[in-house]
Amino acid sequence: MSYSEPPPPSTPKTIVVTGASSGFGALTVRALARAGHTVYAGMRDPRGRNAPAAADIEQKAPLHGVDLRVLEMDVTSQNSVDAAIDRVLDEQGRLNVVVHNAGHMVLGPAEAFTPQQYADVYDVNVVGTQRVNRAALPHLRAQNSGLVVWVGSSSSRGGCPPFLAPYFAAKAAMDAIAVSYAAELIRFGIDTSIVVPGAFTSGTNHFAHAGSPDDSARATAYEAAYGDLMREVNPRLAALTPPDADAGEVAAAITHLVDLPAGGRPFRVHVDPSKDGSEVVSAVADRIRADFYHRIGLQELLTPASSL
Repeated sequence: MSYSEPPPPSTPKTIVVTGASSGFGALTVRALARAGHTVYAGMRDPRGRNAPAAADIEQKAPLHGVDLRVLEMDVTSQNSVDAAIDRVLDEQGRLNVVVHNAGHMVLGPAEAFTPQQYADVYDVNVVGTQRVNRAALPHLRAQNSGLVVWVGSSSSRGGCPPFLAPYFAAKAAMDAIAVSYAAELIRFGIDTSIVVPGAFTSGTNHFAHAGSPDDSARATAYEAAYGDLMREVNPRLAALTPPDADAGEVAAAITHLVDLPAGGRPFRVHVDPSKDGSEVVSAVADRIRADFYHRIGLQELLTPASSL
């Protein structure tokens, strides 16, 4: 399904998107703002390393007549996250949607990453979502409404190439957390949707900005046997992707979700032009989960199970 057409009209919402300096996050905040929402583009260090991204928003948003604002937010710091959410509430008096998009990719042999590197990847991709939830969810619960969108990865359940282990593991953990949150938030009127992008090798900087192992000696040991293959991961994934694949479809899918009526949003949406199999596996896993909830009498905790 294409999401490039204009979304259906909806009531303007106040939205926070994490990791909005580049990639899916940068595309998403612009799509949401064009749809008429008040959007806060969360990013680290907007006056330093992300100053160009922040300046682009601050210069162009007024020209396009959209309400898109830079929000300093480092998801690895609870103080930063708390301050960011407080600012949104002070300025808007409400918060309707949180989009968990912040993430960091690493590329290299699994053994060559130090335990601290694994922890750092988890800190951004997994623990960061918990910091944001702890700051934002009390307000969504108090108003008995809201939407939490989790930007996952088809690697969690689909084709999973080697040399991306820490990132793939973190995305799988995030998906598991999102599934549990869905049942725990539904009685507060809060919807949960998981957006599952495939391996878009253009239109984002995921591979270009990927981290590398700190243990160079162990990385070198793998170089002799796997060096060519490690360098070919991105080109091999790109070869599976149709030439017209557009990373903006992920942003369009998120915008479409936001504009759907509360209670009617799909639980999981795949945007995977490479068709790596994640959609098939997720359909089975989500059906088994729904069947299990029915068996133990908790079916009222299920969000809509359809996938688009």
